[in-house]
Amino acid sequence: METIAFTPSAPHTLGIELELQILDPATHDLKGAADELLAQFVNHPMADRVKPEITQAMIELNSSVHTDPARLLEEMRAMRDALNDAADAVGVRIAGGGTHPFMRWQERAIYDSPRFLYLSEMYGYLARQFTVFGQHIHLGVGSGDGAIALTRKLSPYVPHFIALSASSPYFEGVDTLFSCSRLNALNSFPLCGHMPPEVADWYGFEAYLAQLQHSGLIESIKDLYWDVRPKPEFGTVELRVCDTPLTVEKACRLAAFAQALAVLMEGEAAPPDSAWLGYRTNRFQASRFGLHGNYVDPVCGRMRLVDHLRTVFDRVMPVALELGTAEPIGLLREEALQMGSDARWLRARFNHCREMAAVVESAAAVWRGESPAQVEVETPLPLPLARRRVRASSEPILAAEVFGPLIRRTIRPLH
Repeated sequence: METIAFTPSAPHTLGIELELQILDPATHDLKGAADELLAQFVNHPMADRVKPEITQAMIELNSSVHTDPARLLEEMRAMRDALNDAADAVGVRIAGGGTHPFMRWQERAIYDSPRFLYLSEMYGYLARQFTVFGQHIHLGVGSGDGAIALTRKLSPYVPHFIALSASSPYFEGVDTLFSCSRLNALNSFPLCGHMPPEVADWYGFEAYLAQLQHSGLIESIKDLYWDVRPKPEFGTVELRVCDTPLTVEKACRLAAFAQALAVLMEGEAAPPDSAWLGYRTNRFQASRFGLHGNYVDPVCGRMRLVDHLRTVFDRVMPVALELGTAEPIGLLREEALQMGSDARWLRARFNHCREMAAVVESAAAVWRGESPAQVEVETPLPLPLARRRVRASSEPILAAEVFGPLIRRTIRPLH
């Protein structure tokens, strides 16, 4: 069996990747201008930090390695400003968010690189439909066994990161009713999901990968689209479920939370086998309902995800105080528990102006550094009738104040 080299990195270090939308400033639709943006970074000090993604309407920012999320935020703000300057020079705008609200996948063009062209050939329309935008968080570990242990320990918290980062309620012009619809695009790919529960150490991971390769199921580790996976060439564990937030500030707060959670997990046992039983349902609930979804804990049973998240924040905060990251994690907690996710903010923008293009325009303004609370939109139009609502743990219910009179008028006694 061929061994896989793991390049150790300093524990508790972190870095992030942000996939971003390139927008036409007139229509606010996506625009395939990645080449033009990259040309602006030739000979730029940040040239190696700005990269293309699978389609031409995407651009990616990659941080360097940090121990302190405050330094990470400084770098990401500088990269954001440099990217905005490049976008102004090209005549485009940039925005965060996990999906573009009204783009059509048929109009997307694959970026001309061997890897992306291979993916397009392999996966057909799925490659262009994969014009979705995520944040990846890398956490440094010192060994392969450490990477497998952290992958296992972080897996029960995948729903928490999905709900905290959710920013993709709209896709191809419709409200999907999901807080995070981006992951639905990923679900179509083979070998998505989670690392098999039976993989308990680096040797087991090597054996599993060798089995997949010898069976012809994969060519390399890049074909594993797991929610959390080891990244041996970087010496990290990569958390891949977050939507790209609307601001770099929130992206760095999520990274700080992940770092503190990883430190907390060092002193805890691996999750029991029963934790994997509810993995897919917990993941769905977080994607569909966000913080209002259900969460099945192997010890405590079923509860609301937001209630479980409160307990996680309580456990993480002492670690955050030791790391000096209590402020960004406290802000993340306050924002989540009091104001909700970016998906909620995007829906509020649409409910205010009733125009998808205006929602994108607002998101682009927030990305440039404007406070979400200060973004102005046009005078709101009357809201439509309340629609049928579905709760995380109930049958469909009707808004009685709207539909009750209608039901009473239309239902007649049987004769």
